Amino acid sequence: MSIIEIRGVHKEYLSGDEKVPALRGVDLNIERGQFIAIAGPSGSGKTTLLNLLGCLDSLDSGSIHIDSADVAAMDSKERARFRREKLGFVFQSYNLIPVLSVLENVAFPLRLLDLNEKEVKMRCMEILAEVGLADKAARLPGRLSGGQQQRVAVARALVKRPALVLADEPTANLDSATGSAILDMMKAMNEKHGTTFVFSTHDKMVMDRATRLVMLHDGLIVSDGSPS
Repeated sequence: MSIIEIRGVHKEYLSGDEKVPALRGVDLNIERGQFIAIAGPSGSGKTTLLNLLGCLDSLDSGSIHIDSADVAAMDSKERARFRREKLGFVFQSYNLIPVLSVLENVAFPLRLLDLNEKEVKMRCMEILAEVGLADKAARLPGRLSGGQQQRVAVARALVKRPALVLADEPTANLDSATGSAILDMMKAMNEKHGTTFVFSTHDKMVMDRATRLVMLHDGLIVSDGSPS
């Protein structure tokens, strides 16, 4: 069953007075529970596509349905609510709030939902235990390693039990051993919870672990299949 259906998506950006095409008619179905990497050289359109899936940008033409919702038909407030309720994000720069503890960072997305304090703390401690950081709940992010900070970011993305997690170059700031461990953890959580993961990447480690690899070039899909 598809969680994402993309049809005929075009997106352009202005560079001075010139229109630069980022996506030029992309069609793509992503099944629920997949662990998929979208790859390609700089300027291929992979980050643009991830931003559209994350409701962080609007498309010029075509359609995107996520979990049966018509993203293209949403206004900015509706997209914000959809992000808050349905999507999780993992970024290469972690994007943790430095003055909040690990627990408070993970709890942040839940504060926007209608949950009581007991439920919030229970969910946070459960997910922190899964990523191996329950004993670091009271620490500030600055007292953690890069790999630990990215684990916190993964916990924050998953704590609200989203239908879809979007990961933009999540290993870019990590050494290879730490990046490999983070990817293994994300893969394990994908298999345990059935959460769909979509990566934007040029990291071979991510591509090798993906169950499906979509290659973009100049705004078009040029291959789609198994990484092998």
